[in-house]
Amino acid sequence: MVNFKLIGNKIAEARKKVNISQAQLAQRLFISSQAVGKWERGESMPDIITFNRLAEILGVDLNYFSEGLFPVPAEKVLIDSSENKTNDLLSAKPKINRSWDMSRGNWMDADFSGLKNLHERFSSSNMLRCKFVGSDMSGLLLKSNNVQTCDFSGSDFSRSQIQNSNLSNNLFKDCPMKETEFSQTNIIDCDFTGADFTGVIIKAGGFGKNTIVDAIWNCTSFVDSHLADVIFTGTLKDCSFENCSFTKLIFKNATILNTFFKNKSLKRIQFIDCQADRITYEFLKNGKANLTGITLIPKGDEK
Repeated sequence: MVNFKLIGNKIAEARKKVNISQAQLAQRLFISSQAVGKWERGESMPDIITFNRLAEILGVDLNYFSEGLFPVPAEKVLIDSSENKTNDLLSAKPKINRSWDMSRGNWMDADFSGLKNLHERFSSSNMLRCKFVGSDMSGLLLKSNNVQTCDFSGSDFSRSQIQNSNLSNNLFKDCPMKETEFSQTNIIDCDFTGADFTGVIIKAGGFGKNTIVDAIWNCTSFVDSHLADVIFTGTLKDCSFENCSFTKLIFKNATILNTFFKNKSLKRIQFIDCQADRITYEFLKNGKANLTGITLIPKGDEK
């Protein structure tokens, strides 16, 4: 059985040695001072990820906490009673609980790069300046998350569900996002350079001031969303914009193919040196869009 009291004493002892208060430790861990107090009183215990951060802040090795985390079985002590127990205990391999769950947490300046099989383990969390570079986040569920200034470059978000969340000032460079659905989520000031939006659905949310250079737009759907201060370039194929609102939305040097526009008015969209096939052109025309910046692609020339 894990000895919460022993671990609490170790945390308190190490904290006092580096001369910081419970409040200061809590601030650096992005948690409440009451939580630190509960640890030191043995009423609760940090999760395995927080232990890593604690060890760094308190200037100790993770093994410092292992006595309380990983008690030695009684039979092991009896067998070795006539030998040097100290060396044997140090060499015993701890049994680590890998069913970790970082939901409903506050994470700041943490490096989770290269993680796999995250699924629902970060739901309802606040994340600030964290790194997830090159992680496998496919099939991830984020729900009620606040994610700011984090780096997800090169991470795979395919087939994920991101709901009721706020994503701001994050890096999603070169991220596969195939068939991911963003619902009731605000995506602001993020960098999606080179991201693949194939089959992505952005529904009932906001998409504003994002960098989308060299992004792939194929079968991408915007539904009941607000798009603001965004410039689409390159090729958009089999996409749709349905019941959306627009502020400073620009298509520049874009080729727009078989793309559906269903809105009360498309007057706020600006087209600069764009090409469109006949069906897309008619959708835009029906929405009273300004077509002066669009050249109609001759039938048979569509790619």
